[in-house]
Amino acid sequence: MTSRLPVLALFGALAVLTVSACGQGAAGQARIPAADDGDGPAPSAPPASSSASNGGVDPCTLLDPMDRSTAGLNVLGVPKEINGARACDWTVPATFGVTITVDEKNGLRDLEVARKTATKTKVGDREALKVADRKAADGTCAVLLGMGEKASVQIDVSNTNFTDTTLACERAVTVAGLAEPKLP
Repeated sequence: MTSRLPVLALFGALAVLTVSACGQGAAGQARIPAADDGDGPAPSAPPASSSASNGGVDPCTLLDPMDRSTAGLNVLGVPKEINGARACDWTVPATFGVTITVDEKNGLRDLEVARKTATKTKVGDREALKVADRKAADGTCAVLLGMGEKASVQIDVSNTNFTDTTLACERAVTVAGLAEPKLP
């Protein structure tokens, strides 16, 4: 029986990773942020080729230093691209990570979200969805904000230990509330 334990642990980890795609849509899926590799903080500016330089929303600018402090993020954001959409990752080693993805092609209604995991809500005056699989209890949660009819912002939170979905949702709601006023 002990020889099966590593295999069962691997399948359990894969199941958690599969279920953790709580904010999935055409722009991207919730990701588990990578651990800090020790090379120091990355710049929070978007890549030069990003359409943020053409007037789009830069996800790394949605949390200023005070916002990051309020959200418990003591690191700079790292620009990413997820399925063609601009994103920014903040990873607090051994604690949690936040990814904000700006999808300028898909509105809130266009995103593919499992209905049983989504709750309609509002953040500021914006329509939003809070997405969490409470049964999986995997420490992940997302808040998806509408940004007009054809755009959305996805805030994904993953707790490093893959537990406490309630805490992940509290963090996601906090970050959404901080980012929302900066959205067009």
